[in-house]
Order: sequence, then structure tokens, then C-alpha cells
Amino acid sequence: MIKSIDHMELIVCDVDAHVEFFKKLGFNVLMHTSHHGGSAELQLPGDNQPIIEIHEATGEEVIGINHIALKVDDAGEAHDQLSKDGVAFTRGPKLIDVTGRTTVELRDPDGWRIQLVDAERKPPQAE
Repeated sequence: MIKSIDHMELIVCDVDAHVEFFKKLGFNVLMHTSHHGGSAELQLPGDNQPIIEIHEATGEEVIGINHIALKVDDAGEAHDQLSKDGVAFTRGPKLIDVTGRTTVELRDPDGWRIQLVDAERKPPQAE
């Protein structure tokens, strides 16, 4: 069911400073979006590299890792299957317009956020 790590979301003080830092490390900028009030997605060159999504801290968020997203063929189907197996979700299937993908959310036993996301990345649906 799980194919790979899709992305890790980092909450930071300054998105632009982090984008420049990761570019110096060899990451490519995939996109800037209005998601979370402004975010960026970066990825190292090469096949099957996970994406780092960066957005600025808002509200009660704290600096650090927000969540790890795991790639699945179909997040809705994964939600249904895992629910039958007794896995509790904090949010059921939801289409994220800016990525064109459906995600579901759950927490690990220590409370860390985990997302399951559709494997197919589509062009942004709206900005």
C-alpha cells in the first residue's frame, strides 16, 4: 500500500531564506503556492526523491517538522482499507486544490502527524 515517502513539511520563520538555503544544497524549486499563506516545494535531482514543503509558522504552529507524507496509489482507498483495519484518522479524504491530490491524515502512537497522499501529482487546480 505505501509506495514511498512523498514529502516532509517543515514549518519555518522565513520561507524565502529556507528556499535559498536548500537551493545552495542542490535542491530544485518545484513550485511556490499560496498554500498555508505561502509555501514552497523543493526536491533534490534524481528519481524518487522526497519533496520538502516549507511554510511559515502561523497561529499556534511551532518551528519544526509538521508532518511526513507517505505516497499511496489512492488516498481514499487507503483510508477505507486502513479504517477497516482499525486505524483511526484525524481527517478523512480531502482534495487539496493547489496540488490536485487527495490526502488523509492520522497520528502515530506518539501523536506525530502522518499524511497519506495520492501518488499522482497533478497541476494546481487553483491558487
